[in-house]
Amino acid sequence: MLEVQSQDFMRTAAAKGLHPVTVQFRHALRNALIPVTTVAGIHIGNLLGGAVVVETVFGWPGMGRLALEAVVGRDFNVLLGVLLMSSFLVIVANACVDLLQAWLDPRIQVS
Repeated sequence: MLEVQSQDFMRTAAAKGLHPVTVQFRHALRNALIPVTTVAGIHIGNLLGGAVVVETVFGWPGMGRLALEAVVGRDFNVLLGVLLMSSFLVIVANACVDLLQAWLDPRIQVS
């Protein structure tokens, strides 16, 4: 936010007489959220990978523990199902991040 607030378009929006809350939310926050959404989309896959460790350590039932038990038990059909579901979740999350970035930055075209 601090980097975005020092740019020219922020001074122009304030000089036009816009309300300071409008300047902060509509101009500064939308431009500052673009790199945040990019990094959040990248970390979705890491969260799914970390689920294996957390579910195993704490003994929680879930997709990560199911995948680990499928590997240990050599149940390839279950493992393929877990991997298919995980990859589908990553693809959907990346599509949502792309649509969110297109909404935040009108220069990004969705076609």
